[in-house]
Amino acid sequence: MKIVILDALTFGDSDLSTFYSLGDTQIFQTTLSSQLQERIKDADVIVTNKVVITDEHMQNTPSLKLICVAATGMNNVDLEGAKKRAIEVKNVSGYSSDSVIQHTFSMLFYLIGHSKYYDNYVKNGSYAKSEIFTDVSRPFFEIKGKKWGIIGLGEIGRGVANIAKTFGAEILYYSTSKKNQNNQYTSVSLDELLKSCDIISIHAPLNENTLNLLDYKELQMCKDGAVILNLGRGGIINEEAVSRIVDERDILFGLDVLSREPIESNNPLLHVKNRDNLYITPHIAWTSIEARKTLIDGVTSNIKSFYEKNK
Repeated sequence: MKIVILDALTFGDSDLSTFYSLGDTQIFQTTLSSQLQERIKDADVIVTNKVVITDEHMQNTPSLKLICVAATGMNNVDLEGAKKRAIEVKNVSGYSSDSVIQHTFSMLFYLIGHSKYYDNYVKNGSYAKSEIFTDVSRPFFEIKGKKWGIIGLGEIGRGVANIAKTFGAEILYYSTSKKNQNNQYTSVSLDELLKSCDIISIHAPLNENTLNLLDYKELQMCKDGAVILNLGRGGIINEEAVSRIVDERDILFGLDVLSREPIESNNPLLHVKNRDNLYITPHIAWTSIEARKTLIDGVTSNIKSFYEKNK
């Protein structure tokens, strides 16, 4: 088999040597759309994370038999085109759940603990000049006794809920699909969740039900001092609305996903005044060392099983 990996840079320093044992493997760190067709023209197997594969690409790659998406979502592949051409498309689900759950709490603690402020306070010499042994100018609250609202109670949402519960939080949730029902926690409307919760975390996919789910009107419903975390998909929260609210209200935002990635230089989030209340990470929640290894193992397993089935 000829295997072409299109965007290996997204794997970081992960070991990709297993692919060489599966076939004639070419590894490209990144692939532009203008380079794609030439690189895959003789491929039997394509491995892509974010590079988009269209029906036209498949049409001009007659040897193509398998597309491995190195992710859970497969929206970067024309699935109808693949089906029409009898090309199998395989993803890897659940590989990063623990990593995303952990990053959810990392973002929360960074924001509510005012980590940036206190680290700078010590390192810029202010603490050395202090008349007392502590600094309580930026108070933080405990999770215990607070209401934590979860938008999207899938595997990741349930994992966050279970840990938040151990901290003593009361868990409310809103199912964007109306399919995830859980008797362990309280299902509420979106409006009730926004109005009543101290912490809100998003773990939903982006679709017609969730696009701009939280716009300016919805964000205005939130309590003063609330924390809103998006670890689902960019586009679920309207970024223009966030840029307004963060300068108007005492609401903290943590975003690991954006509507366009990498972030564009004219994104309004880069120009807010109240920067301490906005924490943005570059879509890293899924990238723990363990998650990336599990992802690669899942992709190679998909290739092996396909080969065994079709040899």
